[in-house]
Amino acid sequence: MRNWIVVLVLSLVATLSVDAQRVAYVDVDKILETIPDYKEAQADLDQTAAKWKQDIAQEYAKIEKMYKKYQAEQVLLSETARQQREEEIVNKEKQVREMQKQKFGPEGALFQKRQQLVKPIQDKVYEAINKYATDRGYDFVFDKSSAANIIFAAPRLDKTADVLKKLGY
Repeated sequence: MRNWIVVLVLSLVATLSVDAQRVAYVDVDKILETIPDYKEAQADLDQTAAKWKQDIAQEYAKIEKMYKKYQAEQVLLSETARQQREEEIVNKEKQVREMQKQKFGPEGALFQKRQQLVKPIQDKVYEAINKYATDRGYDFVFDKSSAANIIFAAPRLDKTADVLKKLGY
């Protein structure tokens, strides 16, 4: 009997502590989209990526042109000349793929530029959220924009506007 009382009291305490937790959510995407520096950084990244995509497309067009020229002249070429042209085409394709990897790969130039331009802004936003949550006594703050697990969120828990005020927007 005494064990049951202890279990009941512990269950009651656990239930009360869960109810006492304060929860809020913010929309980090909305916050970032409001910050002019973020918009500029994103536009710069988009412009850079478009330029690099265009450069890569031009290189692939050159390869296509090389290949068509090779096909047209293939019958007239010696075995050695054919092999040489094929190697040139293959090497050019490898160069372009490497260029693509250097620009758009996981640790490529675009990723590094994003880290340079966007990460400081994101860090500033996360610091503001952290300070807001600490000042207001929130136990959990969820990101509505990236959390697919939030099926429903009461609008009264949305603290996006408060964080924007804290950031000065």
